Amino acid sequence: MARSFASARLRFSRGFTSRPILLLAFAFAVMADPVSSVAYAIEAALRALHGDLGLLLPTMVLVVAIIALIITNYHQLVARFPEGGGAAAAAGRAFGESWAFIPIGALVVDFVLTIAISAAAGASALIQFVPGLASARIPLAVVVLVAVAGLTWFGHFGRVIFALMTVAFVLAGIAVLVGGLQAHPAHLGTITHSGGHAAYVAVLLSFPVAMALATGVEAPSSAIAQLGQLDDAGRRRFGRITLWLTLGIVATLTVGLTATAVRLGIGVPGANSTQIGNLASVTSSHGVYVAFQITTALLLLAAASSSFQAGPGLLKALSRRMTSDGQGVGILPSWMGRTNRHHTPYWAVVLFLIVSAVVTTASGANEQVLVLYYAVSVFMSFFVALLAMARFSQQERLRGSLVMNGAGALVVAFTLAVDLSRGQPIAAVAASLLIALALYGQWARSGRPRGIAGVLSEAERWD
Repeated sequence: MARSFASARLRFSRGFTSRPILLLAFAFAVMADPVSSVAYAIEAALRALHGDLGLLLPTMVLVVAIIALIITNYHQLVARFPEGGGAAAAAGRAFGESWAFIPIGALVVDFVLTIAISAAAGASALIQFVPGLASARIPLAVVVLVAVAGLTWFGHFGRVIFALMTVAFVLAGIAVLVGGLQAHPAHLGTITHSGGHAAYVAVLLSFPVAMALATGVEAPSSAIAQLGQLDDAGRRRFGRITLWLTLGIVATLTVGLTATAVRLGIGVPGANSTQIGNLASVTSSHGVYVAFQITTALLLLAAASSSFQAGPGLLKALSRRMTSDGQGVGILPSWMGRTNRHHTPYWAVVLFLIVSAVVTTASGANEQVLVLYYAVSVFMSFFVALLAMARFSQQERLRGSLVMNGAGALVVAFTLAVDLSRGQPIAAVAASLLIALALYGQWARSGRPRGIAGVLSEAERWD
């Protein structure tokens, strides 16, 4: 999802003395989620197109264009909120603190789905490499979940290791693209020449499924709160550079791999393989193929790890506790905020593990089933954030910004509407709204304490 506001959650306030190194470490840490989505989003779009390979490239180009529009708006949001906070901070300031619960509820669902879909996709990558594991798909995915949750116990060390996987996947993806320049058409998988509708209708109905690529692009807007050693200008600069670097990497890999798949005829894969895995197998040597499958699996684990940090961190920030001056704050039970010596809120991690395991099992550990529900919740967060930015632009009479914010909100609303018309995503929206409503109820019963709009920023700074 989601597309989660902290893609690796490194503690950046110490350990780096060079700003360029700090920037690269921060950027590659928080982009694991959208980059990992490349592993299944292209195939998801092709399945929605009923195997019409000829429409795949325009569909993915449209997806990347929408992500660019969202990032353009978040470029403004980061400038307005250099202390972090993302959509919740924007909604709270624009419409009142109670509105912050909508993006908060949406992100909780996004974290759960990110964990589940990453574990399922990681299992698929391993199964393609070792087909004998196919009969144990669900247990394999659950073991992956437990392993990632276990690494979360050790706090920042596990996050550092997983952050490096983003770089490894990008390098492996580039190797596949280079190999594709010399590869010959293979015509693997199911390929059709009809998307079920007129071409433009098929693209418009299919692109929302691939918007899984957008989950996590909002991460820098909240994750900059980790950069405590920088001033507002520094955090603003790092956040903006990370947004555009994420777009550049995601766009290059997505469009490049899509174009290569179309040229080589890599269609809808069989039951125990993936489109991106098939693509790597026909464009690369055995060594590169093995490296690509391994880095794919590890990057997906990095995305799951980030949400295992972000989700529990959010619950910790919302839990009841006493401040240093003796004031009680928080709206959730205090046990959700209990931490070990590595500062990990372990009961909250267990809660996310249980819910994610249930979702993974219910889907048969199939990422192509889960992707039908994915991205919808985080688009709710986008919509509220862009409406807030439009309100700011209107109040300040910034006509150019208002047009851009309004256009972004309309595109996001259209994407949501098309997604919901497919039926299944209604479950994700309902879950997001129910969580938002439950949190609002707790907030009201707790006397409506102030500071809810800044909870995402606070979650990023937990020790």
